[in-house]
Amino acid sequence: MQFIDLHSHVLPALDDGARTLVQSLEMLSLLGKVGFGTVVATPHQRHRMFMPSREAIDGAYAQVRAALPAGSVDLLLAAENMWDEVFLERSLQSSQPSYTGGKAFLFELPVSAMPPRVEDRLFAIRRAPAALLPVMAHPERYPALQEDPDRVARLREQAALVVDLGALDGAHGKAPCKAARAWVEDGLVHAAASDSHGPDDVRFAAAGIAWIRKRLGEDAVRRLLVDGPRQILDGELPA
Repeated sequence: MQFIDLHSHVLPALDDGARTLVQSLEMLSLLGKVGFGTVVATPHQRHRMFMPSREAIDGAYAQVRAALPAGSVDLLLAAENMWDEVFLERSLQSSQPSYTGGKAFLFELPVSAMPPRVEDRLFAIRRAPAALLPVMAHPERYPALQEDPDRVARLREQAALVVDLGALDGAHGKAPCKAARAWVEDGLVHAAASDSHGPDDVRFAAAGIAWIRKRLGEDAVRRLLVDGPRQILDGELPA
């Protein structure tokens, strides 16, 4: 059983993730050892902070793929789109960077405040002619959701929810850990991902996988790391 990682920052010198090609290859090697057979690179697209160009992203992606040893992980490409003015403008034309295959896209929200009418915008995106599937990164980080499971349940009807594996091990603090664990146990999330920015994050991800396995068993590991991610890449919202 080879896992699929929907969220990582393994491409070098694009954002706050891998700094060099050597570090990129180290992270991908560690992810492979943890059990990932497919890793999706998702460099940030965040206005006035991390906005690498299409050419820079494609160049870094080609560089890493060319350097990967034979038999290594399969590296795919997407982006982590911040819910900002650039994303909203792109979403009107369904031109936001998407996962390989173009059926789904990853997005994150500002941690400080939940944007207004998020659910309505997600509904509109799903029903646009392109019919892209929104994929929400680390919902457990947003204070507005941590104590509101009813809103989480409503959001999961419009977007695939992907928790950080490290959060399950407490890497991001008590509140995200509590929320992530509760939602995984209650079946509210569709997948889990490493969100790795460096080698240490891969180790936290491994601990998160161990927590799922110990707490919920092998079926939950398969659902969150194999079946759910595969459906998401196909543009399908897992049950």
